[in-house]
Amino acid sequence: MNYPHTRLALGRFRTFESARESIAANTAAEPRLDDEGWHHSVIAEIEAVHVGEDKVHLAMTVERCHEDGTVYNTFDTLWIATLDENHWGIKFRSSFLR
Repeated sequence: MNYPHTRLALGRFRTFESARESIAANTAAEPRLDDEGWHHSVIAEIEAVHVGEDKVHLAMTVERCHEDGTVYNTFDTLWIATLDENHWGIKFRSSFLR
């Protein structure tokens, strides 16, 4: 990740100023994911739709899976990766969660 990192999901923008903030948000989401029976996610499709020297737009389809590999949720997402201080990382994510 590159920080600050912004996420747009469920109609809401959220900016994380640091890895610590991002980790805390992910930790807070774990009970909801446990309730869904989430085990892992798979990138089913990925396409670099725009590529520059310091920025790449990635269009993806992500699948959420149960432990046995059964897909229970599929959604599209756009990630923007940036080169920041000689480090490539995700700067922005926008997901169409279903």
